[in-house]
Amino acid sequence: MTDIVVIGGSAAGMGAAGAAKQVDHDARITVFTELQDVAYSPCGIPYVHGKEIDSFDRLILQGKQFYEDQGFEIHYETVVSSINLAAHTVTVPGMPDVHFDRLVIATGFQYEKPDIPGTELEGLYYVRDIRAAERWDKVLDDVKVAVVAEAQPLGVEMATALAHRGIETHFVDPHPWAMAEIADPDIMAPVEESWRELGVHIHFNTRIEEFLGTERVRAVKTSDGEIAVDAVVMGTKKLPNNRLAADAGIKRGSTGGIIVDQHMQTSASGVFAAGDAVEVPQGTTGVPVQGLSGSHAYAQGKVAGSGAAGTLRSYQPVYVPWGLVGGKWMIGGVSFGETLAGALGIPFVLGVAEGISRARYYPDYKKIRVKLLAEPGTLKLIGAQLVGGEGIKERCDFLAMAARQGLTLHDIAWMENVYSPAMGALNEPMALAAQDGLAKAGQ
Repeated sequence: MTDIVVIGGSAAGMGAAGAAKQVDHDARITVFTELQDVAYSPCGIPYVHGKEIDSFDRLILQGKQFYEDQGFEIHYETVVSSINLAAHTVTVPGMPDVHFDRLVIATGFQYEKPDIPGTELEGLYYVRDIRAAERWDKVLDDVKVAVVAEAQPLGVEMATALAHRGIETHFVDPHPWAMAEIADPDIMAPVEESWRELGVHIHFNTRIEEFLGTERVRAVKTSDGEIAVDAVVMGTKKLPNNRLAADAGIKRGSTGGIIVDQHMQTSASGVFAAGDAVEVPQGTTGVPVQGLSGSHAYAQGKVAGSGAAGTLRSYQPVYVPWGLVGGKWMIGGVSFGETLAGALGIPFVLGVAEGISRARYYPDYKKIRVKLLAEPGTLKLIGAQLVGGEGIKERCDFLAMAARQGLTLHDIAWMENVYSPAMGALNEPMALAAQDGLAKAGQ
């Protein structure tokens, strides 16, 4: 019998455990998680806080009995303190060392903690654990004023959620617009306008200098003055949680993520890794990226778990379709936007178009802005950004596959598209953007 140990019980870890069991039904699979639950959706937490989802229980995929019935041995609220590669064991305080034939590291992420005074105060909320979120949701019932610190994707979702909840929300970020390292300013402009309509106070180009208080935060000192608060939501960057891997001597890359090959194998024999703990190559440039979405983590976990059970599968370089709701808008993209490509020195041809999601005469059609980036000369698609009221997710999925398959602006400009008044307009906005790019390229 093969002993497979999985460290981590979120999307990557449980994806790995499930795939391993599918490949080798007789394998003994042991999962260790520091949390009280496995396989829940932390991405849904802001929407429960915003009262758009009525219960945290809806975020849990399956109850604990389900996994027990499937033959998994899951240790909840259990910390793995070290990995011994030579002995093929993991150390868990209070237990005998646990042997493994194969190991999957899915230790996830940790939030970057800003190097400013006051981060030890109570009242600073990092969104991750569903049980902590349940406790915080009760706290939010009495919160009148909150600051969201940094306009990373989680911060964007939480600012929207708090505004929906009726909390006076202040958004503080050192950049000139939200998600400035990811999204273009014209994509975020309608989101910022809708935040103002929702009552959010926007403080961009503003640094947080200190969290003020004795035991609990009572104010946030910024470069533009103090904001009296009842709570602070920390929306800082996600960093790979790789202490165990580092201490074991497993190689990490330039992002801090564990280096894996196409089979999600690490530098250590018999050890696989997946999720926010790893880095994988971006398809266009080959540059390693880390901290992607839950869907990426789950797919990586499936590959890692299959490999751990004896069947090697491959995970391809990523083109990173992403999307979220900010204010009243959906935003999304694929790999590079105009700002990021420019910052990296990547040349591109840009096509831009404004379109609509349904026929103009059909009720409740939504505007869509599409930006496509293509490689000069070949005009192969290398990136995209979109903002609209609906249909963003589906277009981002399509455009990521288009980039993976090497489609050009010519292919997209004259693509077939569904025309049904209730479902789609006569002119597909992606095609219009591609046509604009061709015109700018003189084709």
